[in-house]
Amino acid sequence: MTDKPFMPKATAVWLVENTKISFKQIADFCSLHELEVKGIADGDVAKGIKAYNPILAGQLTRDEIEACSQDTNKSINLNKKTLDIKSERKKKKYIPLSKRQDRPDAIIWLIKNFPQLSDGQIGKLIGSTKNTSSLIRNKKYWNSSNLSAKDPVVSNLCSQMDIKNAVEKAERRIARKKKELEKKSKNEAQA
Repeated sequence: MTDKPFMPKATAVWLVENTKISFKQIADFCSLHELEVKGIADGDVAKGIKAYNPILAGQLTRDEIEACSQDTNKSINLNKKTLDIKSERKKKKYIPLSKRQDRPDAIIWLIKNFPQLSDGQIGKLIGSTKNTSSLIRNKKYWNSSNLSAKDPVVSNLCSQMDIKNAVEKAERRIARKKKELEKKSKNEAQA
């Protein structure tokens, strides 16, 4: 990871407009030339670039800005803690045409092996829709006759841990519904 902020020019515009940090500090932080930062302050450079608030984005803290405003020799340090969160987001990946049949096959495998999973959970695990899972479960899918159960872990559509977590969640949901039904029938019997 670099020590450069996201959208450096827009960040520099915000820092020039909203802080008393020196041009050199801003230039070093945003990987720009000091004259470019001076041009931003004069309005010659970065015309039309909307200021990007690094505090709201989690790239800087107010304390860091205050400290750098008071000491012109101090360099601005990027707040790395918040930026690491973005790397955890799951990215959707392209599935080639040759592998697209793996999804319905994986859905039929999950339905056979874990019938307690809801259609929505299966859709999330496989990267399909709830409707597709429902159609396959009810044998109304357009290609039902050609489906063959195939483990989604082998097809690399999800991990074994994902399946385990989904099954545990489904079992908790079923237990909760069972308790609600027992409570309801008990209340009806007393009335």
